[in-house]
Amino acid sequence: MERYKEEFIEFMIDCNVLKFGDFVTKSGRKTPFFVNTGFYRTGSQLRRLGNYYAEAINNKYGFEFDVLFGPAYKGIPLSVATTMAIDEKYGKEIKYCSNRKEIKDHGDKGILLGSPIQDGDKVVIIEDVTTAGTSIQETLPILKAQGNIDVMGLVVSVDRMERGQGTKSALTEIEENYGIKTTAIVTMAEVVEHLYNKPYNGKVIIDDTLKAAIDAYYEQYGVK
Repeated sequence: MERYKEEFIEFMIDCNVLKFGDFVTKSGRKTPFFVNTGFYRTGSQLRRLGNYYAEAINNKYGFEFDVLFGPAYKGIPLSVATTMAIDEKYGKEIKYCSNRKEIKDHGDKGILLGSPIQDGDKVVIIEDVTTAGTSIQETLPILKAQGNIDVMGLVVSVDRMERGQGTKSALTEIEENYGIKTTAIVTMAEVVEHLYNKPYNGKVIIDDTLKAAIDAYYEQYGVK
């Protein structure tokens, strides 16, 4: 595993973004782990986060695209931090864009924040995490309404590696259903590999009991 992936896993734990316990996902699944990027709360944390996303985007897509789109609300700071990191780390100018939840009817009118999206633009979507692929169904109509664009990719922080609406993984379904390439900074398999029975800051985070709960979750919701 690349060192930046290991650093990112530890970074999520330090920021209280990656948690283990009893949670319910947006899709209604009871899960022993949860990723909440709302806990990145300082400028230095967002700077580091943007750098990790930038590295994952570079590894998968390069920077031959025009706009990084972050769906409201969590995608707004993700798109801003990552486009800044792409500029600082790689010297590439990528526009950021997000949507409003409500259409603004005065001043800077419309549903979009940041850069407009125009015919011919190549767009990469940035999100925190995709569980069952439901959020992409809300995002794509917003983007397609802007014109004849190419939605070429989706990047998330963590690939939860579980089924979407059918028997395949959510990210695989997105690729097949919408023709979008997907990538993640890390997968849950990499998280488990890095943390299982290995101390971090003097504590074993994934012990045998938690590992069994994760295995049981994947038995129910993992790809068959």
